[in-house]
Amino acid sequence: MNLLYLKYAVEVAACGSINKAAEKLYIGQPNLSRAIKELESSLGVNIFDRSSKGMEITPDGEVFLGYAKSILKQVDSLETMFRAGASNKVRFSAIVPASAYICEAFATFSRMIRPDAEAKLYYREAGDSDALRSIAAEEYKLGIIRYASDYDKYYKATLDEKGLNYELIVEFNKLLLVNRSSPIADKDTVDVESLRDLVELVAADTASLPALFGENKKEEYDESRRRICVFERAGQYELLRQNPDCFLWSAPVSQELLCEYGLKMVKCSGHNRVFKDMLIWSGDYRLSELDKLFISELCRVKRKFFD
Repeated sequence: MNLLYLKYAVEVAACGSINKAAEKLYIGQPNLSRAIKELESSLGVNIFDRSSKGMEITPDGEVFLGYAKSILKQVDSLETMFRAGASNKVRFSAIVPASAYICEAFATFSRMIRPDAEAKLYYREAGDSDALRSIAAEEYKLGIIRYASDYDKYYKATLDEKGLNYELIVEFNKLLLVNRSSPIADKDTVDVESLRDLVELVAADTASLPALFGENKKEEYDESRRRICVFERAGQYELLRQNPDCFLWSAPVSQELLCEYGLKMVKCSGHNRVFKDMLIWSGDYRLSELDKLFISELCRVKRKFFD
């Protein structure tokens, strides 16, 4: 989407007229009109209704312009932050679960940093207990924790107790991530019994969760099951690539990643638990424009993976 077209649409809405907006923007009326039509065509909606009274905003246009103004405000803040004479230092830190959509969001976010900026970006994949401790101690500015919705009250009580802010990013059902040569890869849906002879990969600091919430967590960890504990996401994917007998409970991943590692996503009919990804930050910390830019990118990529 052309950023300049967003500016054009916002100005037309403010003026209520193509002619008046063209004068303020110092461009020709036909060029402005063409740009607005191209923008509407790319979106598949009408932002304005044309009438003898001028350009009236449609309901879809109201929604679009709200987002457009927010984006332009963030861009303006970034330009102000890095224009000549301003501070050229960029600091960003996040501690998050091992998850493909979060990593992709961070990767695209990192490309938005100006090449001449003195940038230090810190990105760590860790489990919930580490994230909670790190955010409470202000070692990292942003965190994401992932937990089953059954334990929502426990996590929110802990967050409130530690004086942390939190905001829901997404709710989802986990899927099985397996090698395409796995015994269950030829099915779109399997039952829990089909997993009995397979090896489960356990991610992050899952083993520490019973200690965090007590006995009520132990039901999730059947010690009789064969497991491999891997604390690093690329290692999990490589094990799945090399060992068809392994499986990993996972949030959805991209088709590109499935192709790269020769994997497949499979549903499990006996596993309907809903999980939550929750953004957290210190109650004393004010989100920076850079934080907001990352969060916006996170929400964009989330829609690509989960919608």
